[in-house]
Amino acid sequence: MALSLFKKLPKSLKDLKILHVYLLGTGLHQNNFAVGNFVAHCASLGTMDYANQVFDQMLEPNSFVWNMMIRGFLQNNKPNRTLEIFERMRIQNVRPDNFTYPFVVRACADLGLLRKGEWIHGQLVKNSLGMDVFVATNLIELYVSCGNVSVAHRVFDEMPVRDTVSWTAILSGYVNQASSNMEMAQMIFEEMPIKDLIAWNIMITGYVKIGDVKVAIKLFDKAPVKDILTYNTLLGGYAKYCDTDFVLQFFNEMPERDVVSWNSVVGGLVQSRRINEAISFFHRMQRENVKPNMVTLVSILSACAQVGALDMGRWVHSYIDRSKLGLNVVLGTALVDMYCKCGELESAQHVFDCMPSRDVVTWNAMIMGFSMNGKGKKAMKLFFKMRDENVMPSEVTMIGVLCACSHAGLVDEGRKCFDTMHQEFDIVPRLEHYGCMVDLFGRAGHLDEAYAFIQAMPLVPHTGVWGALLNACKIHGNVELAECATKHLIELDHDDGGYLAIMSNIYANAGKWDDVSKVRSLMKKKGISKLPGCSSIEISGEIHEFGVEQKIHPRSDEIYKMLDQISKRLKMEGHVASTTEVFFDVEAEEKEKALVYHSEKLAIAFGLIATDKGATIRVVKNLRVCVDCHSAIKLISRIFDREIVVRDRSRFHHFKDGSCSCGDYW
Repeated sequence: MALSLFKKLPKSLKDLKILHVYLLGTGLHQNNFAVGNFVAHCASLGTMDYANQVFDQMLEPNSFVWNMMIRGFLQNNKPNRTLEIFERMRIQNVRPDNFTYPFVVRACADLGLLRKGEWIHGQLVKNSLGMDVFVATNLIELYVSCGNVSVAHRVFDEMPVRDTVSWTAILSGYVNQASSNMEMAQMIFEEMPIKDLIAWNIMITGYVKIGDVKVAIKLFDKAPVKDILTYNTLLGGYAKYCDTDFVLQFFNEMPERDVVSWNSVVGGLVQSRRINEAISFFHRMQRENVKPNMVTLVSILSACAQVGALDMGRWVHSYIDRSKLGLNVVLGTALVDMYCKCGELESAQHVFDCMPSRDVVTWNAMIMGFSMNGKGKKAMKLFFKMRDENVMPSEVTMIGVLCACSHAGLVDEGRKCFDTMHQEFDIVPRLEHYGCMVDLFGRAGHLDEAYAFIQAMPLVPHTGVWGALLNACKIHGNVELAECATKHLIELDHDDGGYLAIMSNIYANAGKWDDVSKVRSLMKKKGISKLPGCSSIEISGEIHEFGVEQKIHPRSDEIYKMLDQISKRLKMEGHVASTTEVFFDVEAEEKEKALVYHSEKLAIAFGLIATDKGATIRVVKNLRVCVDCHSAIKLISRIFDREIVVRDRSRFHHFKDGSCSCGDYW
């Protein structure tokens, strides 16, 4: 009767209780075989606490029952409880055996308890149990998981008999350690008596991990059998290290695909800044009924954040809501970051407030969002709230806080945060923090203090520090300090022409045309030129990009007609072009023409003809918006009654009714 009951597997807690009643009624609750099998059923149903109650009622459980308890807790992902039962077993002088140790060693591996594992290894050797293939394999995995691959290899070498699992364990150890030892892995792979699919996949993964895609391809071609993991591993390698066209070709040739395959392509396209293609691929994914997962959505939100694609970002947000995926920390943070980088702070704040849990990355995204959009006081308020909620700031948090102070001119607040961050939060200032402070002092016109701050730095200043000083000198027209900053920048970075271009403009603003000529000659001699401006705008889910004076857009004729209209309206409003930032060797009329055709003006002109009246126009630019464009866009916002949001290299400008959110402090 008892045997027949155990053959019929319980399907619920109710069935277990019925079985338990039977055991109690027949006295089998003290029978080792019966209770051991009862524990096994509890483990399969995830009710180990119930099993523990039954176990505690036994007077003299044997090793079989103890082993079932140890195995059951590990099976239910409770390695701590596994080790607790093992300790109780030892205290009660029940001798562990070959069925005990594999699970105990595995528990140590799961918890990363190397010393405990070493002690157990010693007990195995002491009791002559260490050479069992199952125990030894678990020991290999323990040492591998704790980073002691050399010890794992010694265990492997001492095994009299090895199976495929033990070979795979040591192979995986060399591949997955922090700096993969692929030479040793290759030797083991060649010695393996049987190379199964798992072994081939491990080796291909290893070579992809170290960036040797050529060898990974050779192994892929040699592999006698391939599964979806094999294809996805190589596809991921293509996406990370190769041209995106290779990724697309390989993807299209795959015999089958899953969501991981699609994610590799979407991620590769986003990484290559082929945003329109990434979004198009995302739509294709849906048409082919492949359900996006969190990785897909985070990639697309990252794409939207890069180019300011607010409409697409909102659609993804609504998809998350419709799919009832919930605002977990990863998705919620991606949404906050996307909205912030699209200049939509209200939506970012709403998502932030609705998140059930937030980590420091979420707080950083929101603080940086306020900072980029010129809301320095709000950023500081959120920072203080973060501290009140006992969330420990990180290095990135302090960069966001210092940037917020810099963009808002909060010099005293920024100085205080910098001076106390080591003492309060144990954050040692890095070069990025010093760069923020130089930018803070410089923007506010405290150039001497900025230079003195650099001189007193305990670290060697990098290009970010000297670049911040150079930009401040440009704003405030300090030629002498600008020359000093440029000298250091050229010494640190021989190839970047941006510094010389800025210096040329500083000389031009100061009327030092001979010096302008020298700088321009030096730029020509070095073969470097000013980085061309590029702006993008999202219209109906598609990203449109514009370069200076480009006429490749399908609606170029309409765009240039609108530019002419804008120029006429600006002149009627009394706008005089500020040509100081255009190179001196261009005629005055050509200078004005060059300013008219700046990339952000092309994007705005397209926005005016391609969107409904009154709609907000959002533009992303790769460079700092110039003085003339800034003053012109302020007027355009009033003339055409549009809110225009421009994200340049370092911050947002919200233009409305003839004024800008930055208060002309940028």
